[in-house]
Amino acid sequence: MHPKSQSANISADMNRVKWPRRLSFVLEKTPTRAAASLLLTAVHGQDIDGQWQGTVQTATPFRMVLKGLKTGDQLRTFIVFVDHNPEYLPMSTFFGPDGEVKFSIASWFSIDGKVSSDGKTITGTWNAGVESGKVDLQRTTPEESWLTKSTIRMVTVAPNVSLEVIDWGGDGPPLVFLSGLGNTAHIFDTFAPKFLPEYHVLGITRRGFGVSSRPAPDAVNYRADQLGDDILRVIDSLGLKKPVLVGHSIAGEELSSIGSRYPKIIAGLIYLDAGYPFALYSAESGDTRLDALEVEKQLSAYLVASFGADRRRVIADLLSQLPRLQKGLETDQKHDGLYPDGPSPKQPDAQIRQAILNGENKYNELEVPILAIFANPHNPENYFPHVSQENLAALGALDQARTAAQARAFEKLKSAKVVVLPNASHYVFSSNEQDVERAMKDFLKTLDLKQK
Repeated sequence: MHPKSQSANISADMNRVKWPRRLSFVLEKTPTRAAASLLLTAVHGQDIDGQWQGTVQTATPFRMVLKGLKTGDQLRTFIVFVDHNPEYLPMSTFFGPDGEVKFSIASWFSIDGKVSSDGKTITGTWNAGVESGKVDLQRTTPEESWLTKSTIRMVTVAPNVSLEVIDWGGDGPPLVFLSGLGNTAHIFDTFAPKFLPEYHVLGITRRGFGVSSRPAPDAVNYRADQLGDDILRVIDSLGLKKPVLVGHSIAGEELSSIGSRYPKIIAGLIYLDAGYPFALYSAESGDTRLDALEVEKQLSAYLVASFGADRRRVIADLLSQLPRLQKGLETDQKHDGLYPDGPSPKQPDAQIRQAILNGENKYNELEVPILAIFANPHNPENYFPHVSQENLAALGALDQARTAAQARAFEKLKSAKVVVLPNASHYVFSSNEQDVERAMKDFLKTLDLKQK
């Protein structure tokens, strides 16, 4: 996958089919995540910890859930558009002295409201560009919640690092879902339960996102193998035996990290449009980012190499790598020339995203049972926002060639089955829900999932 496409689309497919038109118009212009406020202020002796839900009365009314999660003196708030997408989107939150409260995601929407004196309702106004409407939110119980039923716990994976683990239930073999870059495991809230009750279905939100811990985005904390180790510690902590791991998008690197190093711990791997070079590197097609990172290391080695055999080896490695990098750069140049000029939208968690991209690894040995599902070609209108119609065909051709090369790389693995879904979204489990569900269930039937 091209780096610019990866940044723009792997992190968040802003035009997914299930976003309503009134929201997707704004989503095209706005990052899907915002920094959550850490300010907690009492409101008439109450706070907004817990869950609130209600209907926004716009021209086309829609339901929303607001969730406040309090940890110590910190409050993080999230909004879920339950009829359109299960993801928990973090909001900034501000409080006034007399019960006023404001929730917002910058440049997208705001809710200006007031908490009732008994702490049971929030009334106010939804504002999103030219659209506005009345909001009435009621504090609700888990039994009354519109959200998918699940149990959530925090599992410690390292000193001062805990991950959110969602348990949707089930008593069978463990099936563990891992989300793409920028998402939380709640992105699977409507899809994962389709595997109940035959499987024990769980989801893990990686470090840096959602309510999971956010360690500093340095060169160590977000390496691919570190993220893989986090998953292993959750597996061990919960006593999961031979789980099947299901990863979307960038989670492919976590699947491959575990599958290449600890194949006996897992029963299988399922890649949901996640089989890109960060998951399986092919020297035949290469990858500009991974090749550039390798050349960077080789150049550093060259600068300190002593004369003689040591430097000859470094030079030979560089010369063998440079043609592949040049080919990738030339393709990227063509790709980038098809995008309109202008800065990319800034992501509030950009440093963490960049640390994850910089921490990618080259995995090329996988011998566990694999199902690799690819969207190819990707739905062009969803996949290339802000691109003119005349450039869509050229971008689509580049994307299709890259994706086809990765599918071929997986087909060369003896243990892999490849499924290609034409014109699907990057979120294949949303755009092609039934196709993905069927392919996964057929694959799961072929595995030895007896619990030992």
